[in-house]
Order: sequence, then structure tokens, then C-alpha cells
Amino acid sequence: MATDDSLTNLPTSHLLGSVPAVVTEAKSPSSQGAPGANLQIFPPNNGGNNWRGYQTLGGQSEADGEQSVNESANNWKGFFSISSYTQYFNVDTDIVLNRILSSFYPSSGDFFSKIDANPDLYGLIWISTTLIFVIASLGNCATYLMHKRTDSTTAWSFDVSYVNVATFAIYGYALLVPLGFYFLLQYMGSNASLVRFWCLWGYSLFIFILSSFLLIIPNEFLRWVVILLSGAASAGFVALNLKSYTPTNDMTFVSVAAFGLQIGLAIFLKMWFFP
Repeated sequence: MATDDSLTNLPTSHLLGSVPAVVTEAKSPSSQGAPGANLQIFPPNNGGNNWRGYQTLGGQSEADGEQSVNESANNWKGFFSISSYTQYFNVDTDIVLNRILSSFYPSSGDFFSKIDANPDLYGLIWISTTLIFVIASLGNCATYLMHKRTDSTTAWSFDVSYVNVATFAIYGYALLVPLGFYFLLQYMGSNASLVRFWCLWGYSLFIFILSSFLLIIPNEFLRWVVILLSGAASAGFVALNLKSYTPTNDMTFVSVAAFGLQIGLAIFLKMWFFP
């Protein structure tokens, strides 16, 4: 019996064909836990500014917010950048002359269709600046002629204040009046364009450059005829072209207001610079 017990205790795992015993261990569900999931975004960060590398979902929202802030800052930088406005000065002599001639025919009312593909600010700045120097110089010349005609015994002096008044009046009118109509039409639901308004009002002032040369004639009645005709032509050009933004009768007052302001400008030029 002892011999049998010793034989049964011999190791058998080295024998051919033997199967080792399987030991079953109880696994505790609380001791083995799945690692926390951490969703990532591909591709990884390679050092460039455009790639933000592996990020969690929270990091993605923060990155999108940072990107939107950067884009907003870039938009404001573009607003104050001169290069952003170069497209509005990309016009040649033929285009400018064609638009000037269009301002002499207010009845057509198709100025916006002509500038729709390429509205410019060149006409606004060039015409306004030219008008400032023309009315300042010719206004002094007109006062000199009237002075010599009425009283040649007293001395006449050049009025430098004409330049300052003309600068504030013309630049202020050409910039602020279209801006006011733009906000008004936007408030009323019309899809207005500020650049097109500036272009329209800029070319509407060209006729006053030509009429200024006639206003030096020392004849008061002729001066009033010239300035009123010029003002009516300029006012009609602006008002008729604004009708494309005022299709309903409820918005007709916009064109009437623009017409009145142009006439008011003409009277101001006559009374201040060519008294």
C-alpha cells in the first residue's frame, strides 16, 4: 500500500501525453476595470501652427473658439488695412469718363447696373478733392471780380478760410450723407451697398466742378440759374438711381430726401463761395 501511495505522488507533467492541471482562479469584477476612454483627434501635432495634434473633444471646442477669435481679429485688421481697398481703385480712364458722362444724364437711372461689377472709390476721392480746390480758388476769384465791379477803391484780400470750409463741407457731405442713407435703407430692410452709395454720390458732385467756372461771371442772376440747374441735374441723378433701392411707395421719401439734400448743397456752394 505504501508503494502505491508513492507511485501516485510522482510528478507526471513531464510524461508524454500528460495534460497539466488547470487551475481556476476567481476574478473579482471590481479589481479589473476598463481604462478610461480618451477620444483623440488625428493627426498628431507636428510642430506647425495649423495642426493642433491629439486633442480631446473639449480641446477641440476650445481650439474652435480660439480660431474664431483669430478670424475676427483678422477681419478688423483687414478693415484698417490699405490693401483691402485696392480693389476699389482698380479703374482706368475710360471707366471713369464713362461714369462721369452717366452723371450728366440723370433720366437713365441705370448707374448702379454700370458699376455693379466694379464699384470704385476713386471717383469719390478724386472728384471731391478737385471740387474743394476749384470752389476755394474760383470762389476767391469770383469775389475779386465782384469787388472790382462794385468798389474798386478798397483793397481786396484772399480768403484762406475758403479752403477749410470747402474741405469739411465736401468731404463731410460725400462721406456722411451716403452713410446715413445706407443705414436708413438697411433699417428699412433694403439690401443697400455702402460702396455703391459712395460711388454714386462721388460722381454726382462732378457737375459742380464745371458749374464753378461759370459762377465766376459777375452776374448774380446768371449765377443762380447756373447753380440751380447744376443742383437739379445732380439731385435728379442721385434720386432716380436710388429708386432701385426704394421699390415701394412707402420708401419714396428716401429719394425725395436725397433730392433735397443735393439742392441744399448747391445753394450752400453758391451762397458761401460765390456770394
